[in-house]
Amino acid sequence: MKRISLLSAFLCAAAVLGFASAKQEPSRLTIYSLKGPSGVGMIKLFETPPNISNTQVNMEALASSDLMAARFIAGEAKVGILPPNVAAKIAASGKPVQVAAVTGLGMLSLLSGDPAVKTIDDLKGKTITVAGQGAAPDYVFRKILVAHNLNPDLDVKLDYSLAYPEIAQSLIAGRINLALIPEPFATMARQGNENLAQVSDIQAEWEKAGGQENYPITTLVIDARFGKENPAAVETIMTAVKNSIDWVTANPAEAGDLVEKYGLGIKASVAAASIPRSNYTFIDANTARPALTSLYKTLLEFAPDSIGGHLPADDFYY
Repeated sequence: MKRISLLSAFLCAAAVLGFASAKQEPSRLTIYSLKGPSGVGMIKLFETPPNISNTQVNMEALASSDLMAARFIAGEAKVGILPPNVAAKIAASGKPVQVAAVTGLGMLSLLSGDPAVKTIDDLKGKTITVAGQGAAPDYVFRKILVAHNLNPDLDVKLDYSLAYPEIAQSLIAGRINLALIPEPFATMARQGNENLAQVSDIQAEWEKAGGQENYPITTLVIDARFGKENPAAVETIMTAVKNSIDWVTANPAEAGDLVEKYGLGIKASVAAASIPRSNYTFIDANTARPALTSLYKTLLEFAPDSIGGHLPADDFYY
């Protein structure tokens, strides 16, 4: 009996120790970024991920916002970056996601190789190549055209046939001479073709057209349940993202090297040259809410389906 009791005690102790060991096993969290300009502000986190207690944090850059959206919808992504309209559309579908912060503001340039086009008003009758049909920049530009009494569907031709890199290369080669293009591709085009001129200031034109401040273009998004259950982790992540953005804007050359090192699809020299014009920022969701609402109202006007047909609810803002 004594042997049995000792054996039982040993087994119980082993079970308890095994349970304790299992509990101490660190959890895993992937913070998702995006390849291309949207991910540049977070590049420092690839070198030094946020330090979250008892959590192994990994960084991964996805090729497109569609892939990112799919991971949030599937419940796989807990933290990542998305265009603001995509985040709103996911929330409208019933998936509980929240915007924690705005990480990038508008960085569009209207570039012209046509000497006759010096202002927005000169665009009447012209063809303008625009990347991202149905995305926020498309509708920002439409609102600006309307403010200049130009009908986007009648007075100009908006050509959506080329992707961002192709637009830059076509501007350099002179195959097209008018394009609305974001950073770093605007910088790439102007480096390759010194005859290109910037027509007006698109971000200032947005404000003149009735937009609230500069328009958000990238947001830090969290799974709402994850945020509720892990507020300390979310605060740590937000601080780390802010610090990364501050470092990137202060150290464009070093940031450019990391962008190329971690495969975001932009050469170091182009990333470094474009960072000062790229409007990377960090604005918490409640502070950024007026600017987000202004953008969402424009999308409701031109493309309500792009945000799920209505303005996001109050609990959309973390």
